[in-house]
Amino acid sequence: MSNEYRHVLVAVDLTKDSHKVLERAAQIAERNNNAKVSIMHTLEPLGFAYGGDIPMDLTSIQDQLDEHAKQRLAEIADPHVAKENQHVLVGMPDTEIHRFAEENDVDLIVVGSHGRHGFALLLGSTSTGVLHGAQCDVLAVRVGSKGEKSAE
Repeated sequence: MSNEYRHVLVAVDLTKDSHKVLERAAQIAERNNNAKVSIMHTLEPLGFAYGGDIPMDLTSIQDQLDEHAKQRLAEIADPHVAKENQHVLVGMPDTEIHRFAEENDVDLIVVGSHGRHGFALLLGSTSTGVLHGAQCDVLAVRVGSKGEKSAE
């Protein structure tokens, strides 16, 4: 069995730290015979956030959020990731990352992690959820700086 990665998935939250996560994944891909790199961002459906409490159709707002996320993802991904390998999905982040990885033969998932401790760690995070359900290797790239507040 080889330790060579063939397909690296970068899961980002579209913050300024996303560039750092992608840079690390691009370095790994280069060292692995220019492995394929895919990048994704997951939007939680508005219905999850509001639980049907708002008696209106949220489709147009969800479409606008989707388009904005695609534009932001393209800004982050260019020039490292081809357009056809840039994905914005709707769903729960860890679930969608696992599904995408399994359906696309991903052998390494790269995510950003803020390295939370104590009570915040008990509450969980996307990177923790990805780690615990992944069928492949996961690399958590430390992002943010000491004393800096983040919204992971």
